[in-house]
Amino acid sequence: MAKLILSMDGLVLKEIPLNKERLSIGRKPHNDIQIDNLAISGEHAVVVTILADSFLEDMNSTNGTLVNGQPIKKHFLRNNDVIELGKYKLKYMADLQAGAAASEFEKNVATRSGQIKMPSELQLEPTDTLVRSSVGLASQPKPPVPNLAAAIQLLNGPNAGKELDLTKTLTTLGKPGFQVAVIAKRPHGYFITHVEGSQFPVVNGKALDAQAYPLGDHDVIEIAGIKMEFFHKA
Repeated sequence: MAKLILSMDGLVLKEIPLNKERLSIGRKPHNDIQIDNLAISGEHAVVVTILADSFLEDMNSTNGTLVNGQPIKKHFLRNNDVIELGKYKLKYMADLQAGAAASEFEKNVATRSGQIKMPSELQLEPTDTLVRSSVGLASQPKPPVPNLAAAIQLLNGPNAGKELDLTKTLTTLGKPGFQVAVIAKRPHGYFITHVEGSQFPVVNGKALDAQAYPLGDHDVIEIAGIKMEFFHKA
C-alpha cells in the first residue's frame, strides 16, 4: 500500500497509509491529515487514490501546494515525489508491486497488424479535423449498465476508427501534462474521472466536474482534442 511520510525540518512526524479513495489535507480538524499551522488552509489539498495510482489536487489553497519545488493544481503522484505545504513536507512512497500489477496494460503494446495500441501509447493530439458522431447529445447521464463488456472507438485523430476494449480495471487516456482522465471498470458500470489538466473531459458536449461520471452506451467523450465513443459490446 502506498503511503505519505509527513515531516518538518527533516524530522519525520508520522506515516499515513493511502487506504481510502479520498484523503483530505488541511488545518481544520475534520481533515484526514490535519496540520495545525496558519500557512495551511482549512481545506488545503486532497489525494485521490484509484487502485495503485494516486493523484494530488490543490483545493484553491491560499499559499498553494508544491511538488518537487513546482506549484501544482493537479498532479499524478510518482514514487518519491515530495509535496510541500508551508514548512511541512509529505513524501509519497508508492506501492511498486501493486503499481506494476495495476499498470500491466501499459506494457502490452499491440503488435498485430491493425490493432490499436494500449492507452499509454495512444497519441491523443489535438486536431482541427473532427469526425462528427451520428449519436445525439444527451444532457443527462445515462444509468450505468453492470457486467457488460465495453470499448471505446476513436472518432478523429491519427487513430480514428480504431477500437480499444476496456478489459482492464483502470484505463488511462489523454496527454500527460495537458489533460488526463481515467475510465474505471466497476461491478456496476464504467465511470470516467478527471485526473490532470485545467480542462475537464467533455461527455456529450457537457464538461464534467471533479466527480466520477457514469458512462452510458454511445456516450461521446472528448479528451485532449480527441473524440471517442463509449459503447457496450454484445
